[in-house]
Amino acid sequence: MVLTLLPSSSMPSLSIWEIFSFDSFAHAFMFAVLTFLMVVGFKKQYTYMRVQLHAIRSAFFVSSMFGIAIELLQHFFILGRQGDIVDVLSNTIGCILGVLLFKWIYEL
Repeated sequence: MVLTLLPSSSMPSLSIWEIFSFDSFAHAFMFAVLTFLMVVGFKKQYTYMRVQLHAIRSAFFVSSMFGIAIELLQHFFILGRQGDIVDVLSNTIGCILGVLLFKWIYEL
């Protein structure tokens, strides 16, 4: 989270090719890993059985809201940064990929 809130000197202009940029893949990869590990952690904990039962939904919700919160913090509170809807989309795609990865590895 700290790295995503650091100020940047310049922001690229919005274009359709930005969706396929390295930055978008990095966002998707980080959130795929986050969501995957969160699902694994929720499944392996025994304190909150409701969270364990709904681990995939809970992890997807928490990690996607975290991605939205980061973009809102960048937009409203960090000088020199602006929130980006493409980053939110990349984060959400990463969350979906993390869930799919979990299902592929653990539920075969």
